[in-house]
Amino acid sequence: MSDVIESGVKSRRGVVMEMYGKPALRATTVLGVIRNGKAALGSDGQMTLGNTVIKHSTKKIRRLRQADLITGFAGATADAVTLLDRFEEKLQAYGGQLERAAVELARDWRTDKYLRRLEAMLAVVGQEKALIISGTGDVIEPEDGIVAIGSGSMFALASARSLLKHTDLEASDIVRESLKIAADICIYTNDHIILEEV
Repeated sequence: MSDVIESGVKSRRGVVMEMYGKPALRATTVLGVIRNGKAALGSDGQMTLGNTVIKHSTKKIRRLRQADLITGFAGATADAVTLLDRFEEKLQAYGGQLERAAVELARDWRTDKYLRRLEAMLAVVGQEKALIISGTGDVIEPEDGIVAIGSGSMFALASARSLLKHTDLEASDIVRESLKIAADICIYTNDHIILEEV
């Protein structure tokens, strides 16, 4: 096996992305929850380069202008911003229809030579729907109205499911508490939480 292959592992999920000995921006945690006609999406603020934290308050979520939607990303920042811009264009082209815009973006993402190289995932929430959009052409609508992406996503998801099932907390409180739990476990997630609600 070559030194290049041995020295680097590439993950499309953004958990580990060290190629050819170069450190890469790693991971994050983004979590969205729908409850009682309200939706909340939050993320941590940590940006990591290799084994060094280089920023504590990165904004990884954005409210979309054309619709009552909030979107967040995991992966390379420049790639994610490009995808967010494309997603807004699709929403505008399809009259704010979330599912149609998501499917069209995923189709372009998978087939376009330029977009195919982008390393990011998107989570989108509105008052009625929550979706995950990936570069492999997947558009996933979770049954429980919870979306989670990034390195700490499984910790945040487990916490959110438990809080949704066993408490009466609002969506924003579930997101905040679940991200705090993920921050205690995942070394690529901090407790500088940024949260939006619709």
